[in-house]
Amino acid sequence: MHGRVLIIAGSDSGGGAGIQADIKTVTALGGYGATAITALTAQNTRGVFGILPIAPDFIAEQARRVLTDIGADCIKIGMLHSTAVIEAVANIIDELAGNIPLLLDPVMIAKDGTSLLDPAALRVLKQRLLPRATLITPNIPEAEALSDFKIDRPEVMSQAASALLALGPAGVLLKGGHLPGRQLHDLLITQDYQESFQVQRIASPHTHGTGCTLASAIAAGLAQNRPLPKAVRRAHAYVQEAIRLAPGYGKGQGPLNHTHTVSPFEI
Repeated sequence: MHGRVLIIAGSDSGGGAGIQADIKTVTALGGYGATAITALTAQNTRGVFGILPIAPDFIAEQARRVLTDIGADCIKIGMLHSTAVIEAVANIIDELAGNIPLLLDPVMIAKDGTSLLDPAALRVLKQRLLPRATLITPNIPEAEALSDFKIDRPEVMSQAASALLALGPAGVLLKGGHLPGRQLHDLLITQDYQESFQVQRIASPHTHGTGCTLASAIAAGLAQNRPLPKAVRRAHAYVQEAIRLAPGYGKGQGPLNHTHTVSPFEI
């Protein structure tokens, strides 16, 4: 077990996304996952039926107890549902994170298109966390909300990613899965590097939690001292196989197979 990842995100009772997907992913890739839970959700493959927010002070306390004892080699941030939570997380990052790599998966838009952050919270996210991030991993709707840049085809992804990079993160992985077509286009960009990832779209309804899973797989790689491009390449391969081998659970959008890298223990 190598590479400690502190995951700051919401819980998914169905196990397909959020903290549950994050822990499974980090573990499956040989790392150690610790958590600070930002919200509890009641959900399954058919949708989210309830959200219970965690008090910002207690979110910070969870993170503090991990960072001052177990430590972290990378911090992965997911669902932050309010201005107060963003401020609390940013404060604890400023206080205790030092130079620990920070991966921000800006969970901002629900699958039905509903915004999960009000304009004030979005401004605080851009001011407090984006400039501190080693990498941000927005999908198309999230990137449009962050940059006010319309992204309707792969050809404009480079311009949009550059606009996001100008907001302060060291790197941007712009995920193009919301664009139509048989090919999926993702783009990794830093100040001095750019790489495009193109894979065949897998026709499957079982893709719940792909964003969380990809971000945590990258975080595990960064925690294990992999260069950013190598961490992203491994994460892409891991997620593609997890979709291909999805178990088919549930009557809606089912979870991935996060444990396809793991052999069952037998005696």
